[in-house]
Amino acid sequence: MSQLYRYTLGTQTYQFKNLAQLMAKATPHRSGDCLAGVNAQSAQERAVAQMTLAEVPLKTFLNEALIPYEADEVTRLILDDHDAQAFAQISHLTVGDFRNWLLSDYATPEVLASVRAGITPEMAAAVSKIMRNQDLILVAKKCHVVSAFRNTIGLPGRLATRLQPNHPTDDVNGIAASMLDGLLYGNGDAVIGINPATDNVPQAIKLMQLMDDVIQKYEIPTQSCVLTHVTNTIECIEVGAPVDLVFQSIGGTEATNSSFGFNLSTLAEAQEAALSLNRGTVGNNVMYFETGQGSSLSADAHYGLDQQTCEARAYAVARKFNPLLVNTVVGFIGPEYLFDGKEITRAGLEDHFCGKLLGVPMGCDVCYTNHAEADQNDMDNLLTLLGVAGCSFIMGIPGSDDIMLNYQTTSFHDALYVRRVLGSRPAPEFEHWLQKMNIMKDTQQTLLADGMPERFAQSLKHLGGLS
Repeated sequence: MSQLYRYTLGTQTYQFKNLAQLMAKATPHRSGDCLAGVNAQSAQERAVAQMTLAEVPLKTFLNEALIPYEADEVTRLILDDHDAQAFAQISHLTVGDFRNWLLSDYATPEVLASVRAGITPEMAAAVSKIMRNQDLILVAKKCHVVSAFRNTIGLPGRLATRLQPNHPTDDVNGIAASMLDGLLYGNGDAVIGINPATDNVPQAIKLMQLMDDVIQKYEIPTQSCVLTHVTNTIECIEVGAPVDLVFQSIGGTEATNSSFGFNLSTLAEAQEAALSLNRGTVGNNVMYFETGQGSSLSADAHYGLDQQTCEARAYAVARKFNPLLVNTVVGFIGPEYLFDGKEITRAGLEDHFCGKLLGVPMGCDVCYTNHAEADQNDMDNLLTLLGVAGCSFIMGIPGSDDIMLNYQTTSFHDALYVRRVLGSRPAPEFEHWLQKMNIMKDTQQTLLADGMPERFAQSLKHLGGLS
């Protein structure tokens, strides 16, 4: 049952017809909510909505589903998997109380881990809407989420990277050159992951074999992934391809995921297939998910919800399948959804906070499209803030410019910058390999320019057919 929410300010009474509208009106400004027509009409209305939302008991989110239970399998997942025992510790709180509790010294990493199964995505989204950026950073820093496959991701003081050697024609020479470049800058511990320009099963297998050859030959403690559709990956597994991680873009509603061509049972089938290969060495987290604010709206599958709440619901899907990696491709969908650097920065911090609070191994593709009102200085700012917040991993791409997907993100050098300035280190198993290969010599990630591992470099060139 939905209820009417009222707040009187002076002589004016504001009304919000249901919890979904209240959540939307309380959301910090972004272009996607304006496009959907769910945004607050003024700064005053937004502030009133935030004050009203702060008074809503957390229990309300268990009784007032934003999307009807019978209409959406993501709603059913959220409510059916809710842990009442974990929730008991915070069940007496309002949204505002929850913010204060999260910021308190009582909410240690251990306590936050003990309650995460009792927090729904809507609770996480709601509290994020009344938090400043520094609040999002501080609480996310306290949320430790660790996952593992051939190395360990998410340990405190560690920042991993996805080495993303995309090429506009999937040319193995270009891919091998990017892999070599990235590895020599200490990138690639989260995953070596390729977005294929030609997306079909034979091409996916070719790229999987290329990456697997490199990983196995040099005993690199990392994992590979071709970011093809989940059903393609299932086919690859069936024919014996060297699949490490299963990838899929996911959304926060059943209709969004249907538009992507899968449902929850598809993900369960893929996870089971990948686990059967038993390719991990230090863990068995085999799924890799990507998300982004605006995906549900762009699919006309948002049910009138604001885009940040839809995004948080996607983390319930991710959490169900115990992934190794989840990242919000925060500025990729375009300025129709996040207009400028300020909106992208806020969204990145929100997504990282909500994901970590819910127990998801959260990274971020710190990025923007060329028609957004943003530049690399904005990305430097967000990258640094996320590093402070304890982000699990970021992207590493030659020169920050993805020449296949045509967007701007973070470079191999950017990852080295944030590790050095914050004292963050690669995944421990990968760090040991970098030192063994004479790529880096100490915990400060000092590059051994004079000791370039020529045999390693020449062999990688040979694998890619480079002269």
